[in-house]
Amino acid sequence: MSDTTVNTGTTGTTTVVQGAKEPPATAPHAGRGPRPRRPGRLRRIALPYLLLLPALLLELLVHLLPIVIGAVMSFKELTQFFIRDWGAAPWSGLDNYKVSVDFDAPVGEALLHSFLVTCAFTLLSVGLCWLIGTTAAIYLQETFKGRGFLRALFLIPYALPVYAAVITWGFMFQRDNGLINHVLHDQLGLTDTAPFWLIGDNSFVALLTVSVWKGWPFAFLIMMAGLQNIPREMYEAAALDGAGMWQQIRRITLPSLRSVNQVLVLVLFLWTFNDFNTPYVLFGRSAPEAADLISIHIYQSSFATWNFGTGSAMSVLLLLFLLAVTGVYLWVTSRERKSVHV
Repeated sequence: MSDTTVNTGTTGTTTVVQGAKEPPATAPHAGRGPRPRRPGRLRRIALPYLLLLPALLLELLVHLLPIVIGAVMSFKELTQFFIRDWGAAPWSGLDNYKVSVDFDAPVGEALLHSFLVTCAFTLLSVGLCWLIGTTAAIYLQETFKGRGFLRALFLIPYALPVYAAVITWGFMFQRDNGLINHVLHDQLGLTDTAPFWLIGDNSFVALLTVSVWKGWPFAFLIMMAGLQNIPREMYEAAALDGAGMWQQIRRITLPSLRSVNQVLVLVLFLWTFNDFNTPYVLFGRSAPEAADLISIHIYQSSFATWNFGTGSAMSVLLLLFLLAVTGVYLWVTSRERKSVHV
């Protein structure tokens, strides 16, 4: 039993009612439906993998499956006589690999020469792309009139389709009516005769020029994004301490971009070492000896001689080399990061 107090509000009197019961307390979930069940633990674990399954299957079909087929082909004597029925090609074991690495024989000697040309080309191209891209990114960090226009202008080579850009360079490198010889020979008089750029030793210079032209904007874009994460206060404090521009770049910019540089150099190395489109569009199916990159060399060894077994063995060797270099590079850079943190 409890007393209930009622306020009339009009007369100001208060009435107490005896014997009134308090309303029963309602349960928190009274009147509601059954509590929904939570998904099981197995369902929660399997859901991310089910969502990734279509992408994994597509990756398997597009990349992993051709790699496996190419590896199987490298152990077969697959020539033009077995084009219609690849399964009928006899097994050759490691013979294709022995022919490829026999540097005293013509096939191995040509592959070694192509490998050395590719190494020199890759080192020069990656180094120049990094140098030009880093310099442009540091220069455009300062605010000045027209900076946005220059940023957009620098990214044009990266945005252009590769085939359109390389074909344009091919016309510019023509001996008789190309723009390069018109400027160097006709206007500036730097050469006695108009040189050939797409054949002979000059083909290496032409290939390197095109590769750097279309590759440095990517380095510029990555470095420019990395520079955004460096606080401006560090440069202001260094300037107050009397540090010049080169000291700021050496002591602040480059150490702060260490992780960005590690990824950038690796990506540029893999792209440049495997580059096939540039030499193929610039020189055609038969690249000059001075610009015989290993990618175009493997293509010629496979489709010019119709010896797909040897070409597949060369491709597998290239894949193993790139995996080894990548693994060593990642191991060295990880040790450097650990030593810096310690």
